[in-house]
Amino acid sequence: MEAPLQQLGIDAIRVVVVLALAWLARWALSNALTRLEKRLTEKGAVEGEPPTEAAKRASTLIRLIRQATAIGLWLVVGLIILDQLGVDIGPVLAAAGILGLAVGFGAQNLVRDVISGFFIILENQVRVGDVAIVNGTGGLVEAINFRTLVLRDLAGTVHIFPNGTITTLSNMTTEWSGYVYDIGVAYKEDTDRVVEVLKTVGAGMREDEYFGPLIIEDLEVFGVNAFGDSAVMIKGRLKTRPIRQWEVGREFLRRVKRAFDEAGIEIPFPHRSIYFGSASNPILARLVEESGRAAES
Repeated sequence: MEAPLQQLGIDAIRVVVVLALAWLARWALSNALTRLEKRLTEKGAVEGEPPTEAAKRASTLIRLIRQATAIGLWLVVGLIILDQLGVDIGPVLAAAGILGLAVGFGAQNLVRDVISGFFIILENQVRVGDVAIVNGTGGLVEAINFRTLVLRDLAGTVHIFPNGTITTLSNMTTEWSGYVYDIGVAYKEDTDRVVEVLKTVGAGMREDEYFGPLIIEDLEVFGVNAFGDSAVMIKGRLKTRPIRQWEVGREFLRRVKRAFDEAGIEIPFPHRSIYFGSASNPILARLVEESGRAAES
């Protein structure tokens, strides 16, 4: 009788030691994750991410890691305690493996979405408030979850993408944005003069009280980019603060139109010449004659 009681006491002590070690591990892990969350938030702030978004992203990541590690830790502790109590854990491990395999096959899409969402948030590929193109659909990012990413396009339509199905993701507002312009002028215009007018417009915008702070660098003019059907195309770019490229671009085009009008620079429109073959000359003569008669009358 004394031996079983003694063994029971030893087993109880072992269980208590295992639980104490598990509690210490949980405490150490919780402190480490808290420090990691603080570091991620500070890193996001240094990189220019809004404090609320940096804290939200860090909190989401840490919560997932905390839950996963807690489940794993207590599963291991439970198995160790069963082993210390003399329970054969071999069949338990086998049953758990079969159950995990079945769940994995049944919920593989869910697991894929969660893992993809985890890396999207971890790598800071896109944030709430960014303008992104996901699988060819563009819009404002309204929410980033572990399973889905939510976009709202210009028409107000909400698009929901499971993270595991995202094959292409283009972020248009990371750190800075660019407005690329193609401006056509008539073939008779001096392109060097046109470039000077464009640079003057760009300099004026940088000095503007409202638009100046939105523009990061001086206007870039790449030069003559193509010869169109009726225009010489001049290409360039404006670098702006994130998501402000369209507002700045619209104002830039408005000022370019006004500057071109003042400088007498022609912005051509498509035109077409009709040729009637050998009958062209008689038709032209008849038109001239009719227009002369109309003028006399």
